[in-house]
Amino acid sequence: MSTEFTLHDLDSAPEGSKPLLEKFTKNFGRIIGFYGMLAESPEALRGYKALSDAFDNTTLSDDEKTVVWQTINVEHECHYCVPAHTFMAKAMNVSDELNDGLRDETPLPDPRLEALRDFTLILVRNRGHASDAQIKAFLDAGYTRRNILEVVLGISEKVLSNYVNHLTKTPVDKEWGQFAWSRATRS
Repeated sequence: MSTEFTLHDLDSAPEGSKPLLEKFTKNFGRIIGFYGMLAESPEALRGYKALSDAFDNTTLSDDEKTVVWQTINVEHECHYCVPAHTFMAKAMNVSDELNDGLRDETPLPDPRLEALRDFTLILVRNRGHASDAQIKAFLDAGYTRRNILEVVLGISEKVLSNYVNHLTKTPVDKEWGQFAWSRATRS
């Protein structure tokens, strides 16, 4: 049996995935590669959509959402999500300085955003564990307990997408191919 996954379209997708793929086509004019791969499992597609919608509705700003997404994407070395979120960040008017700092793992232009990246990395690297001192530092940076749980939600969303993209070898969509990425250093 082949280990290759199918990049599904409306014709090849399982019946349970077709309603969401039709919605994506209506909203975006096409099915992006990740959704085409994820369509193999209607349950995973619905689960990702629910996580994505929930994270979009958090109290985090667009800059903060981008910090959470890209921190995880870079940490997980996701060949697909780093360029995709670079494209999305530009559409959300996130500064190039912030975007580049996240992609290149260099200092961010705002200490509060740096605290968010640090805390996100703590949770990712320690599988959700953080010391009282680490939690206090995050709260002292101006974040809330609600924000802690929102970061966990963002991690849940990105673990699903990053792992799927690793396993399926999702090809990077042409629209964000100009933002191709590979990790320069390992921190």
